[in-house]
Amino acid sequence: MADDHDQETLDAEIRYGSYAIGSFPREFGLAGEVEDNLKGIEDNDLPRILLMGLRRSGKSSIQKVVFHKMAPNETLFLESTNKIVKDDLSSSSFIKFQDDYSEALNRLNTTVIKAHKVNPDIKFEVFIHKVDGLSDDHKIEVQRDIHQRATGDMEDASLESIHLSFYLTSIYDHSIFEAFSKVVQKLIKHLGTLENLLNIFNSNSGIEKSFLFDVCSKIYIATDSSPVDMITYELCCDMLDVVIDVSCIYGLQEDREGSVYDQRSTSIIQLNNSTVLYLKEVNRFIALVAILRENSYEKRGLIDYNFHCLRKALQQVLELDKRNHLNSNDSSASVGENINDRTGNSVIA
Repeated sequence: MADDHDQETLDAEIRYGSYAIGSFPREFGLAGEVEDNLKGIEDNDLPRILLMGLRRSGKSSIQKVVFHKMAPNETLFLESTNKIVKDDLSSSSFIKFQDDYSEALNRLNTTVIKAHKVNPDIKFEVFIHKVDGLSDDHKIEVQRDIHQRATGDMEDASLESIHLSFYLTSIYDHSIFEAFSKVVQKLIKHLGTLENLLNIFNSNSGIEKSFLFDVCSKIYIATDSSPVDMITYELCCDMLDVVIDVSCIYGLQEDREGSVYDQRSTSIIQLNNSTVLYLKEVNRFIALVAILRENSYEKRGLIDYNFHCLRKALQQVLELDKRNHLNSNDSSASVGENINDRTGNSVIA
Protein backbone atom coordinates (compact mmCIF):
# COMPACT_ATOMS: atom_id res chain seq x y z
CA MET A 1 0.00 0.00 0.00
CA ALA A 2 2.87 2.37 0.71
CA ASP A 3 4.02 2.30 -2.93
CA ASP A 4 0.57 3.21 -4.30
CA HIS A 5 0.53 6.96 -4.96
CA ASP A 6 -3.27 7.13 -4.79
CA GLN A 7 -3.41 5.67 -1.30
CA GLU A 8 -1.66 7.51 1.50
CA THR A 9 -1.16 5.77 4.81
CA LEU A 10 -0.53 7.09 8.23
CA ASP A 11 0.00 5.23 11.46
CA ALA A 12 -1.55 7.24 14.28
CA GLU A 13 -1.29 6.14 17.85
CA ILE A 14 -4.32 7.16 19.89
CA ARG A 15 -4.67 6.20 23.46
CA TYR A 16 -7.48 7.42 25.66
CA GLY A 17 -6.22 9.90 28.19
CA SER A 18 -2.97 10.60 26.37
CA TYR A 19 -1.58 11.30 22.92
CA ALA A 20 1.83 11.39 21.29
CA ILE A 21 4.10 14.26 22.26
CA GLY A 22 3.50 17.38 20.22
CA SER A 23 -0.13 16.69 19.38
CA PHE A 24 -1.61 19.16 21.86
CA PRO A 25 -2.30 22.79 21.08
CA ARG A 26 0.50 24.85 22.60
CA GLU A 27 -1.70 26.77 25.02
CA PHE A 28 -2.82 23.60 26.77
CA GLY A 29 0.61 23.17 28.34
CA LEU A 30 0.30 19.39 28.55
CA ALA A 31 3.29 18.10 26.59
CA GLY A 32 5.43 17.52 29.67
CA GLU A 33 2.74 15.56 31.48
CA VAL A 34 2.04 13.44 28.42
CA GLU A 35 5.73 12.54 28.28
CA ASP A 36 5.63 11.51 31.95
CA ASN A 37 2.54 9.36 31.42
CA LEU A 38 4.12 7.50 28.51
CA LYS A 39 7.41 6.71 30.25
CA GLY A 40 8.07 2.99 30.25
CA ILE A 41 5.38 2.23 27.67
CA GLU A 42 6.63 0.87 24.38
CA ASP A 43 5.16 2.29 21.16
CA ASN A 44 3.95 -1.13 20.10
CA ASP A 45 1.90 -1.51 23.27
CA LEU A 46 -0.38 1.38 22.33
CA PRO A 47 -3.53 0.82 20.25
CA ARG A 48 -3.08 1.92 16.66
CA ILE A 49 -5.44 3.45 14.13
CA LEU A 50 -4.55 3.29 10.45
CA LEU A 51 -6.41 5.74 8.18
CA MET A 52 -6.47 5.40 4.40
CA GLY A 53 -8.46 6.27 1.31
CA LEU A 54 -8.31 8.30 -1.92
CA ARG A 55 -6.76 11.66 -2.74
CA ARG A 56 -8.65 14.94 -2.32
CA SER A 57 -10.86 13.40 0.34
CA GLY A 58 -10.53 16.02 3.07
CA LYS A 59 -7.75 14.19 4.87
CA SER A 60 -5.74 17.15 6.11
CA SER A 61 -8.93 19.03 6.92
CA ILE A 62 -10.10 16.27 9.25
CA GLN A 63 -6.72 16.20 10.96
CA LYS A 64 -6.69 19.95 11.54
CA VAL A 65 -10.33 20.22 12.67
CA VAL A 66 -10.45 17.22 15.01
CA PHE A 67 -7.01 17.33 16.57
CA HIS A 68 -5.72 20.88 16.09
CA LYS A 69 -8.86 22.97 16.64
CA MET A 70 -8.83 24.60 13.21
CA ALA A 71 -12.09 26.21 12.11
CA PRO A 72 -13.68 24.23 9.24
CA ASN A 73 -13.79 27.29 6.95
CA GLU A 74 -10.03 27.78 7.32
CA THR A 75 -9.35 24.34 5.82
CA LEU A 76 -10.22 25.76 2.40
CA PHE A 77 -6.74 27.30 2.33
CA LEU A 78 -4.82 24.10 3.10
CA GLU A 79 -2.49 22.93 0.37
CA SER A 80 -3.06 19.54 -1.20
CA THR A 81 -1.00 16.66 0.21
CA ASN A 82 0.75 14.77 -2.59
CA LYS A 83 2.94 12.40 -0.62
CA ILE A 84 2.86 10.14 2.41
CA VAL A 85 2.93 12.31 5.53
CA LYS A 86 3.35 11.12 9.09
CA ASP A 87 1.97 13.23 11.91
CA ASP A 88 2.15 12.78 15.68
CA LEU A 89 -1.56 12.12 15.87
CA SER A 90 -3.66 11.92 12.81
CA SER A 91 -3.82 10.60 9.37
CA SER A 92 -4.02 11.24 5.91
CA SER A 93 -6.80 9.60 4.03
CA PHE A 94 -10.50 8.99 3.85
CA ILE A 95 -12.97 7.81 1.26
CA LYS A 96 -13.78 10.80 -0.90
CA PHE A 97 -17.49 11.23 -1.50
CA GLN A 98 -18.38 11.45 -5.16
CA ASP A 99 -21.27 10.46 -7.39
CA ASP A 100 -19.39 7.39 -8.57
CA TYR A 101 -17.55 5.82 -5.65
CA SER A 102 -16.78 2.53 -7.39
CA GLU A 103 -13.03 3.19 -7.34
CA ALA A 104 -13.12 3.93 -3.61
CA LEU A 105 -15.05 0.70 -2.97
CA ASN A 106 -12.61 -1.31 -5.07
CA ARG A 107 -9.67 0.07 -3.11
CA LEU A 108 -11.53 -0.53 0.16
CA ASN A 109 -12.09 -4.16 -0.83
CA THR A 110 -8.42 -4.62 -1.77
CA THR A 111 -7.20 -2.96 1.42
CA VAL A 112 -9.47 -4.97 3.72
CA ILE A 113 -8.50 -8.29 2.13
CA LYS A 114 -4.76 -7.56 2.36
CA ALA A 115 -4.98 -6.18 5.91
CA HIS A 116 -7.05 -9.16 7.07
CA LYS A 117 -4.36 -11.54 5.85
CA VAL A 118 -1.76 -9.68 7.91
CA ASN A 119 -3.90 -9.37 11.03
CA PRO A 120 -7.29 -11.13 11.23
CA ASP A 121 -8.18 -9.20 14.39
CA ILE A 122 -8.11 -5.71 12.84
CA LYS A 123 -11.36 -3.76 13.13
CA PHE A 124 -12.45 -1.91 9.99
CA GLU A 125 -14.28 1.44 10.05
CA VAL A 126 -15.52 3.18 6.90
CA PHE A 127 -15.95 6.96 6.92
CA ILE A 128 -18.24 8.20 4.14
CA HIS A 129 -16.91 11.73 4.18
CA LYS A 130 -17.97 15.13 2.77
CA VAL A 131 -21.69 14.38 2.98
CA ASP A 132 -22.61 17.85 4.29
CA GLY A 133 -24.00 18.86 0.87
CA LEU A 134 -26.46 15.97 0.71
CA SER A 135 -30.04 15.80 1.93
CA ASP A 136 -30.81 13.46 4.82
CA ASP A 137 -32.62 11.03 2.52
CA HIS A 138 -29.72 11.00 0.07
CA LYS A 139 -27.23 10.37 2.89
CA ILE A 140 -29.16 7.32 4.05
CA GLU A 141 -29.45 6.06 0.48
CA VAL A 142 -25.72 6.45 -0.13
CA GLN A 143 -24.81 4.76 3.14
CA ARG A 144 -27.13 1.84 2.39
CA ASP A 145 -25.70 1.42 -1.12
CA ILE A 146 -22.08 1.52 0.09
CA HIS A 147 -22.89 -0.89 2.92
CA GLN A 148 -24.53 -3.40 0.59
CA ARG A 149 -21.79 -3.24 -2.02
CA ALA A 150 -18.93 -3.43 0.48
CA THR A 151 -20.40 -6.33 2.44
CA GLY A 152 -21.22 -8.05 -0.84
CA ASP A 153 -17.57 -7.82 -1.85
CA MET A 154 -16.60 -9.40 1.45
CA GLU A 155 -19.01 -12.28 0.86
CA ASP A 156 -17.64 -12.81 -2.65
CA ALA A 157 -14.16 -13.05 -1.13
CA SER A 158 -15.43 -15.58 1.47
CA LEU A 159 -14.71 -13.12 4.27
CA GLU A 160 -18.15 -12.96 5.87
CA SER A 161 -16.51 -12.84 9.30
CA ILE A 162 -15.19 -9.31 8.65
CA HIS A 163 -17.45 -6.64 10.12
CA LEU A 164 -17.39 -3.20 8.50
CA SER A 165 -18.78 -0.22 10.41
CA PHE A 166 -19.99 2.79 8.39
CA TYR A 167 -20.20 6.45 9.43
CA LEU A 168 -21.47 9.54 7.60
CA THR A 169 -19.01 12.34 8.40
CA SER A 170 -18.35 16.02 7.75
CA ILE A 171 -16.01 18.60 9.28
CA TYR A 172 -18.81 21.17 9.27
CA ASP A 173 -20.76 19.49 12.07
CA HIS A 174 -19.98 17.17 14.98
CA SER A 175 -20.39 13.95 12.97
CA ILE A 176 -16.62 13.54 12.51
CA PHE A 177 -16.08 13.81 16.28
CA GLU A 178 -18.89 11.34 16.94
CA ALA A 179 -17.40 8.85 14.47
CA PHE A 180 -13.89 9.13 15.91
CA SER A 181 -15.33 8.68 19.40
CA LYS A 182 -16.88 5.35 18.45
CA VAL A 183 -13.67 4.19 16.80
CA VAL A 184 -11.52 5.07 19.81
CA GLN A 185 -13.97 3.44 22.23
CA LYS A 186 -13.49 0.10 20.49
CA LEU A 187 -9.82 0.23 21.52
CA ILE A 188 -10.51 0.89 25.21
CA LYS A 189 -10.25 -2.30 27.20
CA HIS A 190 -12.10 -0.99 30.24
CA LEU A 191 -14.95 0.66 28.33
CA GLY A 192 -17.58 -1.45 30.10
CA THR A 193 -16.25 -0.43 33.49
CA LEU A 194 -16.29 3.26 32.56
CA GLU A 195 -19.86 2.96 31.30
CA ASN A 196 -21.02 1.24 34.50
CA LEU A 197 -19.40 3.93 36.65
CA LEU A 198 -21.22 6.64 34.70
CA ASN A 199 -24.51 4.75 35.03
CA ILE A 200 -24.10 4.59 38.81
CA PHE A 201 -23.19 8.28 38.98
CA ASN A 202 -26.22 9.26 36.87
CA SER A 203 -28.74 7.20 38.82
CA ASN A 204 -27.57 8.54 42.19
CA SER A 205 -27.25 12.17 41.11
CA GLY A 206 -30.28 12.81 38.94
CA ILE A 207 -28.11 13.12 35.81
CA GLU A 208 -29.82 12.60 32.46
CA LYS A 209 -26.71 12.10 30.33
CA SER A 210 -22.96 12.14 30.97
CA PHE A 211 -19.81 11.94 28.84
CA LEU A 212 -16.11 11.52 29.49
CA PHE A 213 -14.38 13.83 27.01
CA ASP A 214 -10.82 14.03 25.84
CA VAL A 215 -10.33 17.74 26.42
CA CYS A 216 -8.10 18.45 23.42
CA SER A 217 -10.00 16.67 20.65
CA LYS A 218 -13.61 16.64 21.98
CA ILE A 219 -13.71 12.90 21.39
CA TYR A 220 -15.76 11.23 24.11
CA ILE A 221 -14.04 8.11 25.36
CA ALA A 222 -17.08 6.83 27.26
CA THR A 223 -20.70 7.62 28.01
CA ASP A 224 -23.51 6.01 29.97
CA SER A 225 -25.68 3.24 28.51
CA SER A 226 -28.50 5.53 27.35
CA PRO A 227 -28.58 6.33 23.59
CA VAL A 228 -26.46 9.27 22.40
CA ASP A 229 -28.53 12.10 20.98
CA MET A 230 -26.54 14.23 18.53
CA ILE A 231 -28.03 17.49 19.83
CA THR A 232 -27.02 16.58 23.39
CA TYR A 233 -23.52 15.65 22.25
CA GLU A 234 -23.13 18.92 20.34
CA LEU A 235 -24.31 20.86 23.39
CA CYS A 236 -21.66 19.19 25.57
CA CYS A 237 -18.97 19.83 22.93
CA ASP A 238 -19.93 23.49 22.78
CA MET A 239 -19.69 23.76 26.56
CA LEU A 240 -16.21 22.27 26.51
CA ASP A 241 -15.21 24.78 23.83
CA VAL A 242 -16.56 27.67 25.89
CA VAL A 243 -14.69 26.59 29.02
CA ILE A 244 -11.38 26.13 27.19
CA ASP A 245 -11.70 29.36 25.20
CA VAL A 246 -12.54 31.43 28.28
CA SER A 247 -9.70 29.77 30.21
CA CYS A 248 -7.27 30.63 27.41
CA ILE A 249 -8.20 34.30 27.91
CA TYR A 250 -8.60 34.56 31.68
CA GLY A 251 -7.16 31.33 33.10
CA LEU A 252 -3.45 31.87 32.49
CA GLN A 253 -1.11 33.80 34.74
CA GLU A 254 0.22 37.18 33.72
CA ASP A 255 3.39 35.60 32.37
CA ARG A 256 1.23 33.17 30.32
CA GLU A 257 2.58 30.25 32.32
CA GLY A 258 0.49 27.33 33.51
CA SER A 259 -2.28 25.35 31.87
CA VAL A 260 -5.74 26.41 30.73
CA TYR A 261 -7.16 23.15 32.06
CA ASP A 262 -6.20 21.79 35.48
CA GLN A 263 -7.63 20.36 38.71
CA ARG A 264 -9.49 23.62 39.40
CA SER A 265 -11.34 23.57 36.09
CA THR A 266 -15.11 23.45 36.61
CA SER A 267 -18.14 25.08 35.06
CA ILE A 268 -21.89 25.22 35.55
CA ILE A 269 -24.12 26.63 32.79
CA GLN A 270 -27.86 27.06 33.30
CA LEU A 271 -29.91 27.28 30.10
CA ASN A 272 -33.30 28.94 29.65
CA ASN A 273 -35.06 25.59 29.15
CA SER A 274 -34.48 24.41 32.75
CA THR A 275 -31.40 22.43 31.70
CA VAL A 276 -28.07 22.58 33.52
CA LEU A 277 -24.69 21.71 32.02
CA TYR A 278 -22.14 20.42 34.53
CA LEU A 279 -18.40 20.14 33.78
CA LYS A 280 -15.70 18.82 36.11
CA GLU A 281 -12.05 17.93 35.67
CA VAL A 282 -11.23 14.19 35.99
CA ASN A 283 -7.54 14.52 35.18
CA ARG A 284 -5.36 16.76 33.02
CA PHE A 285 -6.69 15.11 29.86
CA ILE A 286 -10.27 14.11 30.65
CA ALA A 287 -13.38 16.05 31.63
CA LEU A 288 -16.81 14.91 32.76
CA VAL A 289 -19.67 16.78 31.08
CA ALA A 290 -23.18 16.02 32.28
CA ILE A 291 -26.71 17.25 31.58
CA LEU A 292 -29.38 17.48 34.26
CA ARG A 293 -32.55 19.38 35.16
CA GLU A 294 -32.68 22.40 37.46
CA ASN A 295 -34.64 20.53 40.13
CA SER A 296 -31.90 17.88 40.27
CA TYR A 297 -29.21 20.55 40.48
CA GLU A 298 -30.76 21.80 43.73
CA LYS A 299 -28.88 18.89 45.33
CA ARG A 300 -25.54 20.36 44.30
CA GLY A 301 -23.72 19.03 47.36
CA LEU A 302 -24.84 15.46 46.65
CA ILE A 303 -23.78 15.73 43.00
CA ASP A 304 -20.36 17.09 43.94
CA TYR A 305 -19.83 14.30 46.48
CA ASN A 306 -20.87 11.63 43.99
CA PHE A 307 -18.53 13.15 41.42
CA HIS A 308 -15.67 12.98 43.93
CA CYS A 309 -16.35 9.24 44.30
CA LEU A 310 -16.63 8.83 40.53
CA ARG A 311 -13.40 10.73 39.93
CA LYS A 312 -11.52 8.54 42.37
CA ALA A 313 -12.85 5.36 40.74
CA LEU A 314 -12.04 6.60 37.23
CA GLN A 315 -8.49 7.45 38.22
CA GLN A 316 -8.07 3.94 39.63
CA VAL A 317 -9.25 2.44 36.33
CA LEU A 318 -6.89 4.65 34.32
CA GLU A 319 -3.99 3.87 36.64
CA LEU A 320 -4.73 0.14 36.33
CA ASP A 321 -4.58 0.42 32.55
CA LYS A 322 -1.25 2.22 32.74
CA ARG A 323 0.17 -0.46 35.05
CA ASN A 324 -1.01 -3.16 32.63
CA HIS A 325 0.92 -1.48 29.82
CA LEU A 326 4.03 -1.23 31.98
CA ASN A 327 3.74 -4.85 33.08
CA SER A 328 3.38 -5.96 29.47
CA ASN A 329 6.81 -4.48 28.73
CA ASP A 330 8.34 -6.64 31.45
CA SER A 331 6.74 -9.83 30.18
CA SER A 332 6.91 -10.17 26.40
CA ALA A 333 5.05 -13.47 26.60
CA SER A 334 1.94 -12.01 28.22
CA VAL A 335 -1.01 -12.93 26.04
CA GLY A 336 -2.75 -9.90 24.53
CA GLU A 337 -0.30 -7.41 26.06
CA ASN A 338 3.03 -8.00 24.34
CA ILE A 339 4.31 -6.38 21.19
CA ASN A 340 2.98 -9.29 19.14
CA ASP A 341 -0.55 -8.61 20.33
CA ARG A 342 -2.93 -8.91 17.41
CA THR A 343 -5.79 -6.94 18.94
CA GLY A 344 -6.38 -3.30 19.72
CA ASN A 345 -5.95 -2.02 16.16
CA SER A 346 -8.33 -0.37 13.73
CA VAL A 347 -8.31 0.57 10.08
CA ILE A 348 -10.39 3.55 8.93
CA ALA A 349 -10.97 3.76 5.20
